[in-house]
Amino acid sequence: MTVAQPAPVPAQPITLYGGGALFGLPDASPFVIKAEVQLKMAGLPYVKTQAMPDQGPKGQIPFIEDDGLRVGDSTFIRAHIEKTYGVDLDAGLTPRQRAEAWAIERLLENQLYWTLVYGRWLIPENFEKGPAQFFNRVPEAMREELRRTVLERVTQNVRAAGPARHTADEVTGLCDRSLSALSVLLGDQPYFMGDRPSAVDATALGMLAGLLTPYFDTDLRRRVLCYLNLLAYTDRLMAAFYPDFAWAPVAVAAAA
Repeated sequence: MTVAQPAPVPAQPITLYGGGALFGLPDASPFVIKAEVQLKMAGLPYVKTQAMPDQGPKGQIPFIEDDGLRVGDSTFIRAHIEKTYGVDLDAGLTPRQRAEAWAIERLLENQLYWTLVYGRWLIPENFEKGPAQFFNRVPEAMREELRRTVLERVTQNVRAAGPARHTADEVTGLCDRSLSALSVLLGDQPYFMGDRPSAVDATALGMLAGLLTPYFDTDLRRRVLCYLNLLAYTDRLMAAFYPDFAWAPVAVAAAA
């Protein structure tokens, strides 16, 4: 599914660095999914490979390498591909729609994302079956100390962002309010900004799929299952952008 035809074409495929398929998702990071879907929307050739966050120019994934240049952070990756290849992922949107799309993206990345992190890292059973496995390749003598150190750092980040200061019910309530807003904004449209996909849909897919994966059992996931239009939207975009990925449709299951 292409939003615009790029010109020029890169001399060689762009390399997208991510964490790899994990937790029933095409990538464990919603931001890697965002960047990958935007590359697909742009019609740009790319290859995907695994990397550790500290290998990136901003100490995080995703990052890309394009003709020897490394660009970190999904927002700046988008800016790079749009500027370099003459792509506008929001083509056809009015100035007001572009502003609305940016506001939706901020809700997704600055609020809903931290509830996703809370569900994976700060619920002990989810941490043990999920993020704790990131350290399995570390020498055993260092593994537990590194897990503890990183968990403490993530907890501090989630506290700074807000959710770790709240009770579990309060976190779920805030998540539900954001989901309700997203559901109203989407309505019965196929995409957030109308009949055509735009950049914000890549962001929304990464966050919603990340919350919906059945790999993690959370109240947050159960709240998403209450919004049938968000479920159908996620299923539709997964089928469009990851047709070969084994994603079990959630809208059908939730309606059953």
